[in-house]
Amino acid sequence: MDIFNLKDSVIAGYDITKDEALVLYDSDYEDLKACADAVRRHYMGDRFEFCTVINAKSGKCSEDCKFCAQSAHWSGHAEVYDLLDGDVIVADARRQKELGMGRYSLVTSGKRLSDAEVDLAVRVIRRIIEEVGMDVCVSFGLLDEANYQKLYDAGVRRVHNNVESSRNFFERVCSTHSFDEKLAAIEAAHRVGMEICSGGIIGLGESRSDRVDMAFEIKNLPVVSVPVNVLNPISGTPFGGNTPLTTEEINRTMAVYRFILKDVYLRLAGGRSVMADYGRESLTSGANAAISGTLLTTQGMHPTTDIAMVTALGFQIH
Repeated sequence: MDIFNLKDSVIAGYDITKDEALVLYDSDYEDLKACADAVRRHYMGDRFEFCTVINAKSGKCSEDCKFCAQSAHWSGHAEVYDLLDGDVIVADARRQKELGMGRYSLVTSGKRLSDAEVDLAVRVIRRIIEEVGMDVCVSFGLLDEANYQKLYDAGVRRVHNNVESSRNFFERVCSTHSFDEKLAAIEAAHRVGMEICSGGIIGLGESRSDRVDMAFEIKNLPVVSVPVNVLNPISGTPFGGNTPLTTEEINRTMAVYRFILKDVYLRLAGGRSVMADYGRESLTSGANAAISGTLLTTQGMHPTTDIAMVTALGFQIH
């Protein structure tokens, strides 16, 4: 297979197959990155999107996701607190906007927020939109359509809900909810008019075939943003002993994902600290978005540093 011919075909509208994606993984590294970047430029131009997150409710999660320090099933030593006070969240959003972030995401632990918690979040979200002037995303778990409608009416236009892995590998990641429950929540959010942000985590012990399967699962969803998290093994969790992926393997995955997911914001997310360059090379391997600032249970890159890196590479922040 000639990677340059395949790149030209994808730019012309062709959708690659799983077999082609797996062959791509073993392409010459520099050629793979360059071709993925060409696909990105064709479909997305130089647009770049940042978001930043706040851990709005932390710890004692009922779910047994084997990568997560917040799960009550493991001993990952995450902070434990209920939904943060509205003034605290609004003040943090204001600080993040001053640092150059335009999109703010509230993320909460647990299978889903209760109806009462959603009502509290709605009041905070209205304040962020009206007082701070930021776009607000939410990651509130497996909500139903009625609660997504409340959030939409409050001004939320994008929902985050990762599928985490391929359907086949998912049962090795979590047993307290199913892959289909994930899809049902995503579909409910989309029915009320939400944009969808959904990706997953690599480095859990999955095969390249699993990673490609996850990308094709995501391709079937109405996604506009695909976060690619890299496992940062956390002591006390079942995946705490995993060997971190190499930077090259991460970038190969990012490039193959760009071939499959041609016209989305392909987002550097959690785990950038395991990469030798904190993700800079990924931005020339097909990625065109990032989560910046402190993440949920690990440290990310400071927004000022990220903005400088992205603009130096010629991206236009939207």
